[in-house]
Amino acid sequence: MLYLKARPLNLEQLSRYAECSKDDCREALLELLDDYARRDSALEIADTAGGYALQLRPPLQDLIQRLVPTDIGIGAQRTLALIALKGPLPQSELVELRGSGAYDQVRDLVQKGFISRQVEGRSYKLRVTEKFYQYFAIEDVQDLVR
Repeated sequence: MLYLKARPLNLEQLSRYAECSKDDCREALLELLDDYARRDSALEIADTAGGYALQLRPPLQDLIQRLVPTDIGIGAQRTLALIALKGPLPQSELVELRGSGAYDQVRDLVQKGFISRQVEGRSYKLRVTEKFYQYFAIEDVQDLVR
């Protein structure tokens, strides 16, 4: 459940999802905490302010941040989705649909390698890159709308 939900869960949530008592859940969670503490792996179970979470061990978090940019804001995510679904898309059309904030989002997405832009007339033609497909583990944008 910690893996599937990908966010911290408290004991009450865990017991509800597992359809068991809080006591049984607490016992299983203690076993899981002990098991992960003994493993020589990249993952750990952490007791956070928001609940229990399956996460990368701290020494590896910086490496992952450098390799996989996960700091894509919600506005940039929406812009990226629009480019993926309607692309290739002229930047001028994107700005009409998303507003002037799209300029900064496009610049950020280009820097992160998720989209490319090619000069077309007085605007740019925007399209998603191979990194987009690899990062989101899809082969075709139509997989997103099925």
